[in-house]
Amino acid sequence: MSNKVIKRTPCIGVCSTSYGDHICRGCKRFSHEVTGWIKYSDTEKSLVNERLQKFKITILKDKFTITDTEKLKNKLKEANISFNQELDPLCWIFDLFRTFSTEDIDLEDVGIAVKSEFLNIPLSRIKEDINQEFFELSLAHYERYIVGESVT
Repeated sequence: MSNKVIKRTPCIGVCSTSYGDHICRGCKRFSHEVTGWIKYSDTEKSLVNERLQKFKITILKDKFTITDTEKLKNKLKEANISFNQELDPLCWIFDLFRTFSTEDIDLEDVGIAVKSEFLNIPLSRIKEDINQEFFELSLAHYERYIVGESVT
């Protein structure tokens, strides 16, 4: 990852922190990050985005290959899907999946290929697994670095 500042909000408009979740079920930020976002410096925003990008890449790199980045970018723009172009294109797959039903996605048409180990798994199941893995990584980070810090 580069040292560029990524300050755009990762919010996807599906916030669960207002219902008491410590980790947003939508963007996977922590509740204090959601509520304090507008007060964060660009560096703080970038650190949060870099963490989320790292988690997404960790999850998606083993499942997908981007065969045509420009095709993917153009399809996202054509569909008016909000995505952060400053992030690694693998992260855009998350934005594609959060917007469309898996039945409506032709991966080849958007420049994505499923890796061979996942070819026999329904795309809907892969999407569910991605969301669950992303939540679990965020939860582990929260428990280790946020809850752990408040105890010491």
